[in-house]
Amino acid sequence: MNSEPLRGVIFDLDNTLFDFISMKEKAVEAAAWAMVDAGLPLEVDEVRRRIFGVYRIEGIEFQSVFDTMLREVMGRVEPKILAAGIVAYRRAREAMLVPYPHTRSTLVALVRRGIKLAVVSDAPALQAWLRLCYLQIDNLFDAIVTFDDTGEAKPSPKPFQLALKQLKLRPAQTLMLGDWVERDLLGAKNLGMRTVHARYGSEVPDGEPEPLADDVIDDIGELVEIVDRWA
Repeated sequence: MNSEPLRGVIFDLDNTLFDFISMKEKAVEAAAWAMVDAGLPLEVDEVRRRIFGVYRIEGIEFQSVFDTMLREVMGRVEPKILAAGIVAYRRAREAMLVPYPHTRSTLVALVRRGIKLAVVSDAPALQAWLRLCYLQIDNLFDAIVTFDDTGEAKPSPKPFQLALKQLKLRPAQTLMLGDWVERDLLGAKNLGMRTVHARYGSEVPDGEPEPLADDVIDDIGELVEIVDRWA
């Protein structure tokens, strides 16, 4: 463990500041029901399966998933069905776009301690900013780095390096909190940053050790004590 005082925290976004997986599942389910009700000739479970099949091929941030699925099923995009799916998806997504418990209070506590905050996300810029604005925490960060800013995803060093540059901090002065070990923690650790595993947002079983993490938390509120220890 390095001995430099901690001056900054970099956060992953999805499944670290809010439950992205639950949001996506609920939104897709709502869209599937709406499209079937609007005339799509499939069972709801089959619609869900096909939508996630498109995501697996094109990536979870793919913005034309319903169009692609409709072309596969119907050979065309039916505007009525597409519109029903989009509206239902957006309504469900907005309902689920809430921070994990204790997220805002944790961020505010860190800001009051003079800790600089950043987000490094693999999401496209617009999608990342929309999520942060819906969560109403966008104004608490000193730097936001998205996939569009570097063209490279974690664990590439470039997103982390850009965040550090914007924070005007060295890796040894900074902590990375993330749920995805192979991307969030590995990328940060390779640069010499401290790492904390957001186990509450990952699928790692409770109690299973994570060698890339300097610490592990099951609630984001636990981060304040860790920062106080290293500051």
